[in-house]
Amino acid sequence: MMRLTLSLSLLCLLTHAVSAQQLQLPTANHALFDAPAEFFQFVDRNFDGAKTTPWEGGQFGFVRDPRRIGSRIAYARFHEGLDIKPLQRDAKGNPQDEVGAIADGTVVYVAASAGLSNYGRYIVVQHNWGGSPYLSLYAHLSTAQVSTGQKVKAGTPLGILGYTGSGIDQRRAHVHVELNLFLSSRFEVWHNANFPTPNHHGVFNGLNLIGLDLQSLYLAQQKNPGLSAAGSVRATESAYRVAVPGDADMEIVKNYPWLLDGPRPAGKPASWEVTFSRWGLPLAVKASSTAVSAPFVTWVKDAGIPHFTHTRGCVTGSGSTGKLTVEGLRFVKLACGWF
Repeated sequence: MMRLTLSLSLLCLLTHAVSAQQLQLPTANHALFDAPAEFFQFVDRNFDGAKTTPWEGGQFGFVRDPRRIGSRIAYARFHEGLDIKPLQRDAKGNPQDEVGAIADGTVVYVAASAGLSNYGRYIVVQHNWGGSPYLSLYAHLSTAQVSTGQKVKAGTPLGILGYTGSGIDQRRAHVHVELNLFLSSRFEVWHNANFPTPNHHGVFNGLNLIGLDLQSLYLAQQKNPGLSAAGSVRATESAYRVAVPGDADMEIVKNYPWLLDGPRPAGKPASWEVTFSRWGLPLAVKASSTAVSAPFVTWVKDAGIPHFTHTRGCVTGSGSTGKLTVEGLRFVKLACGWF
């Protein structure tokens, strides 16, 4: 009887761990699943002399800044979240939609001012799943209704959808939502070494957060409710791999031990090999016995276009060869803690 009780208790814990990662949409707009043109806010586009307002530009991924490369059209600008259009506006055209947390968590950051970031007024909520921190971000809010340290449940109102931040106006009002991995608790050191401008947002600066493909995760969970955020990361397509000196602190492995491919080394390895997605999401980390003195690209996928175009400018070259750009090296240092 005792064995049966323990088994049932374990089953309940496992069930809770899975259900805790079932993501809600942040607003009452649920058209993502059946009418995406009614879900995503459009962007203004001027390409080949034609001005258009495609909703596709509000999606996650390389969906902005089209350019012709030979016979192909490539989208060079990456969009790290989902831009969700409002369903309700008042008589003056201002949106009225409430924005809620996508899952249970704790509010860890509320921007003090709407004018200090392209995100405008934004909120970050931390979710702890399987011992790892995930951070959802809600941007362009007109108001914030929560404070740092507040515990929230999925659906708890965080603020009202708006159009704060640069590059948007009332007609394009939306909430920009992301789900991120956290890169480095030493972000301030890295930022001060690389940028002359002040960091107004501490470790919750958008540069220190790297997005999961939230759009694909929502759609995949419709078919497989048991899919976790970690499972979504592991299913992401690899784009390039970088060797990093073994003395990098690899905080990402401490926070996300499921990234480790192979046994954990007893001490510092000679080097690490880190696999990234096209936009820089770490997908796997492996210890290596080959010593290296500085980060460099060991493999890159040939996508048929210059690497610079589809790696957020982090890798240059084409075909099967690639090299980290100045910006790419800077990013790898942050992601791997080699600074």
